[in-house]
Amino acid sequence: MQTDDLEAQLIRALQEDGRASIRSLAESLGQTRATIATRLRTMIGDGTVRIVAAVDPALLGQHVIAHVSIRTHGPAADVADQLRGRPETVFVSAVGGRHDIVIEVWTGSMPELHAVLADVRTMAGVTEIDTLVYTAVEKGFFVSEFRGEADIDELDAALIDRLQHDGRATFRELGHVVRLSPSAVATRVQRLIDGGVIKISAVEARGLTHRQLSMGIGLNVSHGDDEVISALRAMGSVDFAVRTLGRFDVVATLVEPTAGALYASLERLRALPGVTAAEAWLHLAVLKEDYARTLGATRGTATRRRRAR
Repeated sequence: MQTDDLEAQLIRALQEDGRASIRSLAESLGQTRATIATRLRTMIGDGTVRIVAAVDPALLGQHVIAHVSIRTHGPAADVADQLRGRPETVFVSAVGGRHDIVIEVWTGSMPELHAVLADVRTMAGVTEIDTLVYTAVEKGFFVSEFRGEADIDELDAALIDRLQHDGRATFRELGHVVRLSPSAVATRVQRLIDGGVIKISAVEARGLTHRQLSMGIGLNVSHGDDEVISALRAMGSVDFAVRTLGRFDVVATLVEPTAGALYASLERLRALPGVTAAEAWLHLAVLKEDYARTLGATRGTATRRRRAR
């Protein structure tokens, strides 16, 4: 197996289960444990991939998620730097296409989203913004299955905070953080995962200077989009897909190792039955992809917090 192929397969496996053991990864990929351990250590060390926990936005009370495309006058770097510093942005990317920057924003309500957008419009250099509100996240490695309520105590919050920065921290290392045994920590972490509170997955570096290229796609469909969504879910090159309100009915992200492969995947999307129009933008540099959030934001939501016992 070639190096690039092994890395791609390893990342895909870690996107499905960020805490998969070296043994299980080696067995599933047909490699030795030493090979997988060395390759993973190298990939994490050079920034090719990060393994982190993402907290479900609903648990944080962030019920409104939007994709915002921004046009700028002159260089976009200053605008992008300001957007990176905003706590509402989890994703900021410099893109090539009709717009110059795209961001993903998490807020608690539509009025909060309107306030964020009003601020963005007043930034020096911003000439136009276009907003798509997510109605359903259909595919994505950080889509969890939070069921509406959870008992989160201070120890859980401390574990989540650590896992948001290192999703593969050992149970022994996590135990030092909360002063519990590895087995007690393992039980808590599994409960958080099973309850949909967190999902631990791999975030791969993307952009022109990295191994993988990434392209955003906006689709318009002529009728119900269920068939299109099903096709997107089945495509290995699609790592994210959402239904939206705005100028597009569906937005997806394609990830491929070459420009030719991106083009071929884009053509497959354009050929899907029901797709009437497609607009693409190339992610030139992903400047921020950060899902870490403090659990203090859960106070006052449907989630119940309790004291550690």
